[in-house]
Amino acid sequence: MKKLFKWEFWPSWLFYLPVYALYLWYSLRARTLMFFSASNPGMYMGGFVDYSKYDILKKIPQNVVPKTILIEENDHQLKSVKLHLDQKEIDFPFILKPDRGERGYAVEKIDNEAELEIYLKKFRTRLVIQEYASEKLEFGVLYYRMPDEQKGNISSVVQKVMPHVIGDGVSNLDSLLKTTERTSYYYTELSKAYAHRLNEIPEKDQELILSEIGNHCRGATFYNCNHLINERLIETFDNLSKQIDGFYFGRYDVKTDSEEDLYNGIFKIVELNGANSEPAHIYDPQMPLFKAYGFMFRHWKTIFRISVKNHKKGVPYMSMKEGISTTRNHFKRKKLEVKTLS
Repeated sequence: MKKLFKWEFWPSWLFYLPVYALYLWYSLRARTLMFFSASNPGMYMGGFVDYSKYDILKKIPQNVVPKTILIEENDHQLKSVKLHLDQKEIDFPFILKPDRGERGYAVEKIDNEAELEIYLKKFRTRLVIQEYASEKLEFGVLYYRMPDEQKGNISSVVQKVMPHVIGDGVSNLDSLLKTTERTSYYYTELSKAYAHRLNEIPEKDQELILSEIGNHCRGATFYNCNHLINERLIETFDNLSKQIDGFYFGRYDVKTDSEEDLYNGIFKIVELNGANSEPAHIYDPQMPLFKAYGFMFRHWKTIFRISVKNHKKGVPYMSMKEGISTTRNHFKRKKLEVKTLS
């Protein structure tokens, strides 16, 4: 019931209703529903759906990307995957996720060989193995640059804080999950994940991190950090983004040890999303709904402007037939995978 009064937990289709109307208006102006496909010529479909995370990461300067391996769908044998890990010198723990996916779907931290074997049997698709980035802070930085301009900008910075509880030396984990405000919203999911530890009593002041995947739908809290936007930060991401062929718009998910390191470009990029990016700072628990819509409307205006400018420079829009077919098949495949897992 508490979620009904917090719009950050509304179903995405409900929140997006006004945004859909704006999207249709821009589609009429561009004369195609697929206008966003021209936003990033270097990403399939502009980075909306069905693009390869691995291919995008390979375009980024490798000094800011964790070691990464692509596992083809016909190469899921445990022995073969372990060989890839040895060759790349990646040890446990590491991150394993589908090469094509969004919103934290099937992203898992793998701590040992048994967990690896279980995951490989569950997901028969192209996978990405990524060295675990141990930096303690995680940010999402939404960057954009107009195709006819040399200087870009940053429209959103969000800090992602993982779901956690603090022990009092008396309450068991089950009680802490229920009484801690943020974890109470995800009690069903977290109690299932920690079913074997619900009776455990954490020590006083002990912090127990319940997930290391920085996604809102996985329990992470998103905090508005737009106050961090300044010329230093813009210059850092400008210099980085100009090295990525065909990239004009998207959100960097980075891990770093301090805000100063973020400014200085000392971080690891765990993912770069394209046209499917959101100004994730809007999910801050204190963000008013009308302000969130204001950010979303400006967000889609930016995508539209970049796409139209790229199109005038010769970048084609994806055909309606291919775009609709790709999107339908993407969600059909995801629905089938979810059904299989359940």
